[in-house]
Amino acid sequence: MNLIGLVICPLLITYAAFHVYGTEAPLSPFEVGAALVGKRALPNAPSGYTPRGGDCLSDRPTIRSAKYLSPNETSWLELRRNNTFDPMRSLLKRLNITGFNISNLAQNGSELPNIAIAFSGGGWRALMNGAGALQAFDSRTGNSTSVGQLGGLLEATTYLVGLSGGSWLVGSVAVTNFSSVSSILNGTSGPLWEFSNSILKGPEQIDTTEYYNEIYSNITGKNDAGFNISITDYWGRALSYQMINATDGGPSFTWSSISLGPQFSSGSVPMPIIVADGRAPGELLIPTNTTVYEFNPWELGSFDPTVYGFAPLEFIGSNFSGGTLPSNESCVRGFDNAGFVMGTSSSLFNQFFLQINNTNIPPAVKNSLTKILSNIGEANNDIADYTPNPFYHYNNATNVNAGSKRLTLVDGGEDLQNIPLQPLIEPARHVDVIFAIDSSADTEYNWPNGTSLVATYQRSLNASGIGNGTAFPAIPDQNTFINKGLNTRPTFFGCNASNTTSITPLVVYIPNAPYTYQSNVSTFTLTYSNSVRDEIIRNGYNVATMGNGSVDAQWPSCVGCAIVSRSLERTGTAVPATCQQCFQKYCWDGTLNSTPPATYSPQNLLSGAIAKQKLGMAWMLVLSTMVVWIII
Repeated sequence: MNLIGLVICPLLITYAAFHVYGTEAPLSPFEVGAALVGKRALPNAPSGYTPRGGDCLSDRPTIRSAKYLSPNETSWLELRRNNTFDPMRSLLKRLNITGFNISNLAQNGSELPNIAIAFSGGGWRALMNGAGALQAFDSRTGNSTSVGQLGGLLEATTYLVGLSGGSWLVGSVAVTNFSSVSSILNGTSGPLWEFSNSILKGPEQIDTTEYYNEIYSNITGKNDAGFNISITDYWGRALSYQMINATDGGPSFTWSSISLGPQFSSGSVPMPIIVADGRAPGELLIPTNTTVYEFNPWELGSFDPTVYGFAPLEFIGSNFSGGTLPSNESCVRGFDNAGFVMGTSSSLFNQFFLQINNTNIPPAVKNSLTKILSNIGEANNDIADYTPNPFYHYNNATNVNAGSKRLTLVDGGEDLQNIPLQPLIEPARHVDVIFAIDSSADTEYNWPNGTSLVATYQRSLNASGIGNGTAFPAIPDQNTFINKGLNTRPTFFGCNASNTTSITPLVVYIPNAPYTYQSNVSTFTLTYSNSVRDEIIRNGYNVATMGNGSVDAQWPSCVGCAIVSRSLERTGTAVPATCQQCFQKYCWDGTLNSTPPATYSPQNLLSGAIAKQKLGMAWMLVLSTMVVWIII
């Protein structure tokens, strides 16, 4: 073989293999920076998992009104908007919207689209399916900026919101210094997402007995310091071993410490928000007009007219009263443990710890759980206890919890809003487009049918006024979702902003569907091999990209059209012909088909496409070999 053959042969074969499988991209400046500053948020709790009181700053913390965004968020948004400018321009250029000139928007930075991504609940299924979408949107993922791909959308995004299983994804990524999904899967972010061991058994790095002893020690310390504990404390600590740190669960990592990390504080990454529902005293079933709470990096609170206030997250273990901290009270830190926050949003899973009598765990742990249940009652096993209530005697006229020293929060999906959209339709945030990743198990075979969108739409119309001025696009009923196939492919809702009483974000609904794998696993399945985990994540990638554009080559351009839609309206810019085609194809047309549908049990959408792709790649390899031999 001559020199030319020696050079060209591996190049051609590598080129073919690259287009079949892709590779991990080189580290971006963002990822290099993350590696330099460490792989976790700051472990800034004063005493591990145990909250501790101490001296306050010169300005004692207070509860603020929700009339405006916080000064912290307002300042951060200025940084973030500047940092999304170049990624946005690069993304829109690559998405190739024929007839669209990005410079029209670039001349006025305030008109740049404001993007949010919301990840639904659904246990490990939601984490994995959502991770596939996140990986597809991340330019750090190998080959994600090639034709048919959507890499760069994450870098152009302002808000990243998760609920229940989706909160594990958002929380895990945020607390590990915004690791890429690829780095988590290949192990460079440490031992994370190791689901082959049940969460009831613990990670393979430590013995099961030691695992429970550590959890018990953490929680006992909190209880001994005078704080109420709930089963969510156990659940959140267990989650932390899978999502934050497999060796000790990161007991000192707080949600508020995210705000101190250099990547976030510089506006280089999106804002992570986790959602939970409030439970009124004596309430067992969560109504659709329950108060929706959010945990952002600075605050816990709600824009709903019930509470309509926010507490400084770093100090939520302090004894606030009437919106202030009395002079004789200390400033308590460390209550907002990151795992506890994720556990709060997914407290529906507390039930797992009611089954541990059949597992080999220390008797002290079993006794502790039995004592908790005897104190709160079986009907309250899903609560997360936030005593002392930071909103005690705050907004007494509307806040149903104002008279109680105890604030109880539950799984964010218990009000049926399984996609966390409430923080994103708040007018003060001016979100233009929401990519809503739905991994819900609404149907008999664990596929979504739009129930979450229906719940959010109905809440916006609720006569109680719980919507508080928020607006949401019109949504059809669940039967229509299935009968018209809206749960099998992406659909845009709110395409015509003039049809709503006030401007709403455009919602790009991306439901879980079987492209390359039957990803409809049970919400309550506890273990997954790495190969199954990776297949579900790969399927989620294909869901977000529509099979890298193989199902619809125009899909990337249509994503671009969704991103710029509201900006086009604001600036009075003519809608390009490409976008008109996309809106005709993907916007819900407003028609209904509410007849009872047949059982929904879909087959893989890409089995034929993948076979064709592999055949094409095989021919490329054959042709490559022929060319080499001709050269030789």
